[in-house]
Amino acid sequence: MQTNKAGEASGASPRIGVVGIPDGWSTRELLDAVERRTGFRHLIDMREVVVDFAAGRALSRGLDICELDAIIVKKIAKTYTPSAIDRLELLSYVESRGPRLFSKPERMIPLIDRVSGTVKLQRGRIPMPPTTVTEDREQALGALERYGAAVLKPLFSTKARGMRVLRRPSDPEERAALLETLTRFQAEEGPVLYLQKLLELPGRDLGVVFLGGEYLATYARVKQAGSWTSSTAAGGRYQAYEPPEELVALARRAQSLFELDFTCVDVVETADGPKVFEVSAFGGFRGLKVACGIDAAARYVDHVIAQLSSGVSTAGPGGGARSRADQRPPKKELQARA
Repeated sequence: MQTNKAGEASGASPRIGVVGIPDGWSTRELLDAVERRTGFRHLIDMREVVVDFAAGRALSRGLDICELDAIIVKKIAKTYTPSAIDRLELLSYVESRGPRLFSKPERMIPLIDRVSGTVKLQRGRIPMPPTTVTEDREQALGALERYGAAVLKPLFSTKARGMRVLRRPSDPEERAALLETLTRFQAEEGPVLYLQKLLELPGRDLGVVFLGGEYLATYARVKQAGSWTSSTAAGGRYQAYEPPEELVALARRAQSLFELDFTCVDVVETADGPKVFEVSAFGGFRGLKVACGIDAAARYVDHVIAQLSSGVSTAGPGGGARSRADQRPPKKELQARA
C-alpha cells in the first residue's frame, strides 16, 4: 500500500521507501516509523520489482521507486542466496537514477557472501576466530584436526541456519563419515568449505550496533542450555549488556570497513580478547528493543531525514563528505535519460 497523508502537496516531507519482506517484524517497524515521521508508506518487495533499463525506471506496485527521495534497505531477502546480490545490484542502479540509498548497495554486497565479508575483515586486521576456507575435503579435515571442533558454515546464511558442528574424528570410520558429510554439503551448498573453530562461548555473544558510524548500544544473545549457538533461532534470548571500551573500539573498527548507515557487529569475548564473527547489514532492531528499550527504527528514520536535510552523505572510501548534488545527476539529465 502506498500513501502520503501529510505534506505531499507542499513537498515538506520526503518520500522514503522501505525494502523489506511483507511479514517481517523489523520491516513493519521501519514502515511504521517512516509513516509516523513523513505520512508516506511504501514497502518495496524485491520479488515484485520490475526494472526497465530502456525506460530508466524501476516499478514497485505501480510506483517508480527511482522518483523517491530515499530508500532504506532493511531486508533484501528472507534468506541469503546469490540472488540477494543481484537484488542489491538492481538497487545500485535505482540509486544512480536519483534516490539516496541507506545503506549503499555496493557497501552491503560484501556482507551477503561470508567469504567476501571475512576477506574484508581480515584485510582490515580484525581479529576473528581461526578460520579455514578450502574446496579440498582432505584439507578441511586437516583444519578440523587442528581445531578439535569447528563450525561448517554455508556462504549464504543468517541466524546460524544450515551451520553444522564437526568434531575431530577419533577413528577411520568417523573420518570416512566426515568425508561423506563434506561431500554432501558441497553438493547442497557449493564447493567452498568454510570452517571456523568452535569457541567456548561465555554463555553469550554480543551485538554491537552503530548508526551513521556512531556507537548506539550493545545487547547480548544468551544461548539456551545445551546449544552450541546463541542464535535466537536456536532458542537464544536477548539481554542488556554494558561492554568494555576495548570491545566497542574493536567493533567500531570492524564496521568502519563497510561504511554502513546502520549495522550490527557480532562479537564474542574470549580468553584472548574479543573477536568478531561478522558484520551484519540488516540485523539489530529486535535486540535493541527487547534488551535496551531502544526504538532502532525511529532512530534510523531520524538519521535518514537528517541526512536528506543536510544534503551530505557519509564519506566514501576516498574520505570527505559529499554533497547531494555531487552524487545524483541534475534533474534535467534524469528526465532526458527517461
